[in-house]
Amino acid sequence: MDQTHSRVSSPRPNVMRVRLRGQIALLAGCAGVFVALMIFAGLHPAGALIGFVAMVAGVALLPASPAVVGEPAVAELVTPLVVVQGSAVSVFADALIDPCLVLDRRSVLLHANPAARRQFPGLTNGNPITFSMRNPDLVQAIDAVMRTGTTRSVELHETVPSETWDKVVVAPLSQPGLQWFEDDNRQLIITFQSLTELKRVEALRSDFIANASHELRTPLASLLGFIDTLLGPAARDTAAREKFLGIMRGQAERMSKLIDDLLSLSRIEMHQHVRPTGSIELAGLLREVREGLMTQAKAADIEIRLSLFAGASTTTGDRGQLYEVFENLLDNAIKYGAGGKFVEISLAPADRPGFQHVVTVIDHGPGVEPEHVPRLTERFYRIDADASRKKKGTGLGLAIVKHIVNRHRGQLSIKSKPGEGMRVDVFLPRDGTCRLALTTAALPH
Repeated sequence: MDQTHSRVSSPRPNVMRVRLRGQIALLAGCAGVFVALMIFAGLHPAGALIGFVAMVAGVALLPASPAVVGEPAVAELVTPLVVVQGSAVSVFADALIDPCLVLDRRSVLLHANPAARRQFPGLTNGNPITFSMRNPDLVQAIDAVMRTGTTRSVELHETVPSETWDKVVVAPLSQPGLQWFEDDNRQLIITFQSLTELKRVEALRSDFIANASHELRTPLASLLGFIDTLLGPAARDTAAREKFLGIMRGQAERMSKLIDDLLSLSRIEMHQHVRPTGSIELAGLLREVREGLMTQAKAADIEIRLSLFAGASTTTGDRGQLYEVFENLLDNAIKYGAGGKFVEISLAPADRPGFQHVVTVIDHGPGVEPEHVPRLTERFYRIDADASRKKKGTGLGLAIVKHIVNRHRGQLSIKSKPGEGMRVDVFLPRDGTCRLALTTAALPH
C-alpha cells in the first residue's frame, strides 16, 4: 500500500544561528577576556579579533539542546512515524496467515496480503473491491462500515468453483486522535477466516446419522434375527447354523463396506476445496485398475478391454483418489453391465476446450431410463434397491466419483439409454475449471 502523508510545519531556522543565540552569555564573557588582554597584556587587536572569531566558530559547532532549538526539533522526531504508518499496515497484513484486504474510503483496494491473493487471484490494487468480489453480503457490510464507522461481521457462502464458507470481519481504521468521518485518509481492514472444514464436519455428521442409520437398519435386523434363531430353535441344527452364519457374514461385510464408503466420502468432502498437486501417469494407473479387477471380471464372465493412446498421459492429481474413481466406474460396469460380455476402458486426448485427457468406461448392459441419469451421483440413490444390495452395492460409488472429479476440477459425463448400456467420461482439465455434466444422449455405435 502506497500512501503519501503531507508534512505541515514552519520553515526550519538556521541551525548555526540558533546555537549561537543559545550561547550568548559564553560569547560575551569571551569578548570581555580578549578586551582585557588587549588593555592590560598588550595583545594586538588583530590577534584578539582572530581569537574571538575562532571562539565563535567553536561555539557554533557545539550540539544544541532540544529545549534551545525548540518546536521544529520536536516536529522532526514525530513526522517520520506518520510517514511510515501506511506501510506499517501493509507489513502487519502480510504477517497474517488468513486473507486480509486494506481499502480506502472509496472502497478501492490499497493492499492484499499473500493469503488473499492466493484465495482471490482476481484482486487488483487501485480497483474498487466490487470489480473482483461481488458477494452482496460483503458489499453491504463494507457500505455499512463506511456509513457508521463500526465493525461488521458476515458469513460468506460461495459455490463456485467449490463450496466454501468464510467468516468476514470488516473493521474501520483511522488515524489516532481523529474521528472516523474527520479523517480523509480513513481505511478499512477486511479479514477472512475459513469455516469450510467446520461446515463440512457438521454436514457430514448429520448426513452420516441420517443415511447410515437407514442403511444399517436392515442388516442389523437380519443379524439379530439370525442370532436369536441360532440361540433358540436352530441351536443344535448344524446345517441351519452353517447357512445362517454364511448369511450373517454377508450382512456384516455389507455393513463394513458401507462404513468404508462413508468414511471415504467424508475424507474427500473435507478436502474438496483444495486442488491436488501430485503428478500421475494415467496409462499406468489404468493398467493397475484393470489388473485389480480381473478376478471379479472372470467370475462374472466379462472381458475388460483396455485402450491407451500413444502420447504422454501425465496429469496433476491425487493418485489414490483417481484410482478409486476408475475402480468404482469399472466395478459398476462389471456388476451392472454383465449382459454385454465385455466392458471397455480407454484413455485419449480430450476433445473439449480446457481439458487435457478423457478416460471413458463403457458397458453394454441394459442401460437406464433417461430420468434416472441426473440422480445417479446422489448418495444412496438406487434404481433397483434390491438388485443393488444383492450385488453388494452401497449406493455411494458414483457419489464418491463425483466428489473426487470435482476436487480435481474435472468434468463427469454420464450417457445411457435402455438397451444401449452406459458410458461414463471423466475429463481432466488443464486449468481450475470445475464443471459437472450429466447427459442422456444415446451411445455412439
